[in-house]
Amino acid sequence: MILTNLLSIMLCFFLCLFSFNHRQMLEYLFNTIIYCHCLTQTTTVFMIDTFCSSCNVLNTLTGHTNCVYSIDSFTFDGSQFICSGSDDNTVRVWEIETNEQIQLINGHSNTVYYAKFSPYHYYNYRSNVVCFSSDAKDIYFWDIKDNTKLQSFNGHTNSIHEIIFSPFNGGKYLCSGSDDKTICLWDVETSKSLHVFNGHEDGVWCVDISPLQSNNNNNDKSNSIGVIGGNGYTICSGSYDKTIRIWDIETAKQLNVFKGHNSHVKSVKYGSDELVNIILSGSFDTSVRLWDIRSGQQVQIFNGHIRSISAVEYSPFVTDNIEVGGNSNVVCSGSWDQTIRFWDIRFNKNELYALNGESGIMCFKFLQLNKNNYKSENRDCGINLYYGSSNGSIDVWG
Repeated sequence: MILTNLLSIMLCFFLCLFSFNHRQMLEYLFNTIIYCHCLTQTTTVFMIDTFCSSCNVLNTLTGHTNCVYSIDSFTFDGSQFICSGSDDNTVRVWEIETNEQIQLINGHSNTVYYAKFSPYHYYNYRSNVVCFSSDAKDIYFWDIKDNTKLQSFNGHTNSIHEIIFSPFNGGKYLCSGSDDKTICLWDVETSKSLHVFNGHEDGVWCVDISPLQSNNNNNDKSNSIGVIGGNGYTICSGSYDKTIRIWDIETAKQLNVFKGHNSHVKSVKYGSDELVNIILSGSFDTSVRLWDIRSGQQVQIFNGHIRSISAVEYSPFVTDNIEVGGNSNVVCSGSWDQTIRFWDIRFNKNELYALNGESGIMCFKFLQLNKNNYKSENRDCGINLYYGSSNGSIDVWG
């Protein structure tokens, strides 16, 4: 059935090739990719209508006294946790099952822009470690249990914003973006800088590393050659200079530049599976956009927010799109206008839903609950939405 559908789509594509203009062709190709992605999904499908029609505030995590800039999640030995970084100069770690803060990291005196759990330390040493970037030009690794600093990276010459661990080699590499206009790639094991990516004309706000490439043969040892074993992976970055840039992670070569946003690019994210070549971005110009790496073109723009975008994500949800007769992926965006909005990836009409917060939305994270935390009120999908606010609170929706 799937093969028949795909052949029909290909035939339709070539029949339309000579009748479409360039813009129409890009839109048609993009929608074809999305449709093929939906056809080939075998994982559980979560409907956005089910989530948004019944969700409400389940809890509020209090402790931070200023803007919460980042939230990350991880599972240590079967227990789920989140960590948060804030303008109050602290990192806090929370246990999901109890909604209790279990650790406060405040051994420094600068804003924490981004905090992430370190998969490298857990998989190699069974250590529970959080990594965070700050206004102090350094990146720190902190042992959660002992509340002690393990190591730090020094090399940037200005504030460091987003950090991201590599999806390959067990998170052995870390990417960081800084106000010094550069992106750095670090070896977590040695604390050494491997690459410096130069090209942005202003500070770098956000970075992401592409997920596992579907066209790579994981059994082929040639995929491990190169400086870091990241053959075929790329980095995307967003900047104050209003551009999004794509980089080869092995060579540090700039591959592409996307221009279209009218202000700072605050958040960028790669898609997954068949959407791995589609980049999602959010900007201070209040727009959310999609970009196709292969064509080098913008393929979608979503307007509706009335203030700056703080964060964007590919959501775990789909929507039943009656106009195309199938499911569409859903992306979402958080803004200083105090809303999180959900968008149908195939249509740039009004948002599907908008969740209203009590202050500016700075960051958010979807978390699939494990069976220990799967409460009755979440029985429809078992997904909670955690978002950090400009007032310092972390609200939990489900």
